[in-house]
Amino acid sequence: MRVAWLKDLRMTDLERVGGKNASLGEMIGGLAAAGIRVPGGFATTADAFREFLGELGPKINERLRSLDPGDVKALAKCGAEIRSWILEQPFPQAFEQEIRSKYQELISTTSSETSFAVRSSATAEDLPEASFAGQQETFLNIRGIDHVLEAIRHVFASLYNDRAISYRAHQKFDHASVSLSAAVQQMVRSDLGAAGVMFTLDTESGFREVVFITSSYGLGELLVQGAVNPDEFYVHKPMLEKGRPAIVRRALGSKLQKMVFGKSDKAGKSTRTVDVPPAERNAFSLQDAEVLELARYAVAIEKHYGRPMDIEWGKDGADGKIYVLQARPETVKSRTRDVEERYALKGSSRSLVSGRAIGHKIGSGAVRVVKDASHMDKVKKGDVLVTDMTDPNWEPVMKLAAAIVTNRGGRTCHAAIIARELGIPAVVGCGDATHKLKDGQAVTVSCAEGDTGNVYEGQLPFEVSSRERGEMPRIPVKIAMNVGNPELAFEFAQLPNAGVGLARLEFIINNEIGIHPRACLEFDDLPSPVKAKVKDKIRGYPDARTFFREKLVEGVATIAAAFWPKPVIVRLSDFKSNEYKKLLGGERYEPDEENPMLGFRGASRYIAPDFRESFELECAAMRKVREELGFTNVELMVPFVRTIGEARAVIDLLKKNGLERGRNGLKVVMMCELPSNAILAEEFLELFDGFSIGSNDLTQLTLGLDRDSGLVAELFDERDAAVKAMLGMAIRACRKHGKYVGICGQGPSDHPDLARWLMEQGIDSMSLNPDTVVSTWTALAETPATKKSAAA
Repeated sequence: MRVAWLKDLRMTDLERVGGKNASLGEMIGGLAAAGIRVPGGFATTADAFREFLGELGPKINERLRSLDPGDVKALAKCGAEIRSWILEQPFPQAFEQEIRSKYQELISTTSSETSFAVRSSATAEDLPEASFAGQQETFLNIRGIDHVLEAIRHVFASLYNDRAISYRAHQKFDHASVSLSAAVQQMVRSDLGAAGVMFTLDTESGFREVVFITSSYGLGELLVQGAVNPDEFYVHKPMLEKGRPAIVRRALGSKLQKMVFGKSDKAGKSTRTVDVPPAERNAFSLQDAEVLELARYAVAIEKHYGRPMDIEWGKDGADGKIYVLQARPETVKSRTRDVEERYALKGSSRSLVSGRAIGHKIGSGAVRVVKDASHMDKVKKGDVLVTDMTDPNWEPVMKLAAAIVTNRGGRTCHAAIIARELGIPAVVGCGDATHKLKDGQAVTVSCAEGDTGNVYEGQLPFEVSSRERGEMPRIPVKIAMNVGNPELAFEFAQLPNAGVGLARLEFIINNEIGIHPRACLEFDDLPSPVKAKVKDKIRGYPDARTFFREKLVEGVATIAAAFWPKPVIVRLSDFKSNEYKKLLGGERYEPDEENPMLGFRGASRYIAPDFRESFELECAAMRKVREELGFTNVELMVPFVRTIGEARAVIDLLKKNGLERGRNGLKVVMMCELPSNAILAEEFLELFDGFSIGSNDLTQLTLGLDRDSGLVAELFDERDAAVKAMLGMAIRACRKHGKYVGICGQGPSDHPDLARWLMEQGIDSMSLNPDTVVSTWTALAETPATKKSAAA
């Protein structure tokens, strides 16, 4: 058989039609019952490709046998020569007749004006151990049988693109064993809608409990190439299954351009790139309901194939429906060995540019600014490749780079995909890297600091640590984590842990929001310059109040999703006045305090008349996280409670805002961080479900030290006898009344002897910095008492 209908193909036909086309047929036949739409069409077979090559086959193999794929110029010459042979080769008559017949059948059920995508599918493609995605050509909006035949010929020739030859050599695939199938598939009118890529895991951490979706306007080609920075969405699979509105995170992309249909040229190519109007750039390209529909498709596809998947989709702007265009196994994170590898900078320097971090590694070297692929032979082993964007033509030199930096692209662009596959750091979507970074300049590219990647001046020292993941020894205390940055939550959740003992709202407010809450509440009254800055920040959201609330929801929900169903204790905001003042609009609302550490903060702020409405925004966000999104693992913590009267007032205020202790399983704990909290522990515990000890402030206030002052810093020690006396009082009171007691201060992370002492006192849990979890846990397991208990 030379040509087959896609609907008749299955994964068992992989050797006949390649991974992409076999997968299309599998989805059409196996997933229609799940409501998943896949455009139909037909595919040529590997047999037909070999018949087409005829005597060219041995000639091509002989030409490739003498090639050194590392020699970029020789590679380009060889590839061009082979492609010219193929483009001059006529189709066998029977083969061409079958294509014409199938095409005629297709347009008889649609229209002669129907447009098609002509895609490539290699027989070694889309295997779980290797992805040939993007290696061969795709032709979009092709109309008329003559243009379809010409596109098929170019698809066949693209098996010998420079990038495809190089990739096969790198992956040690025999050139002669790979054949090509071409798919002729009806186009989805995403030029009028949107398109994107989704993964059934987090592409950076490998976290399996989310669907990661990218989306941009127009045909998906620009997004895959990395020419646009797309919108991004994370959907939590367990909450999706429960029927919850499970979007836990959104990021608005710039989406400056889109690819749309255009008039056909002589070769039948008929797309063009246009600018996206500002109003569309500043709005998300998908509605929430569409994001959830895509996530359900992704989960169904993953379940059908039994492995993590990489899926392309399109939204037809004419009929409003969403279609799956192809699906392939995810080939990087799903193959990661059970080894935890952690990179950490050991020096500091000025950040020259920043963008989206790909992976978690660090690399350094000399900058090599390359304007286009024709100059890529400038790149030598160990250089930092800096360019506007990459496409598959760049792959022969990308493997030489210590790191990759691009102006354009998101986390599913070509540069990101290849960087992950090669295991090198990349920072994409920087905007102006090719202007700010100079050729030959020494830089360090760091992707070890969350979603934001930085390119630092100079070659900074860094360290790499690794360990095998496995079961941790049993110890009589729970080890939780302090997590501030939601961007790192999926990675941290894969460490051994008993949940999150401290999630800080301040990090989310400072980094994700950046606006004073009163400035959001009083937007209409802001001075024009401040109002303009706020308006720019809240793009994609209907108003400033909604933006503040929803960004809090997304930050907390991301952490809650990462650790679900383990408890996540969220500390309500504990900014001091000098810290709030640094937020946009903050100078209008914050007092000048001589010692803000001891001033207007914590519980005092919540019940103050001029801050109460701001606090109620936090309450609304926490209520949505728990009740609408369903993350009942979120518990609340009230910081810096000076008196019993303040404690009662805050508990009453939480109740008035729908956050009543015990309702829907809600636990509210208090931060025990003032001597008054330890001295009156039993009275405070009547109002709360337990204590989380903040050893930093407790040490400061017990010893009378300003921990912001370097003059007395050497006296700061959580192991001081007076501090231990306060710690002991709090722990004993909680144990007496059967209430939770944990510690979330810096002390146990810094001092293993303090951690041992706390365990001996019978503390329930210690919340540690992520980088000390394993070492502290292991050290605690080595104490004589723990060994004796484990043996018993």
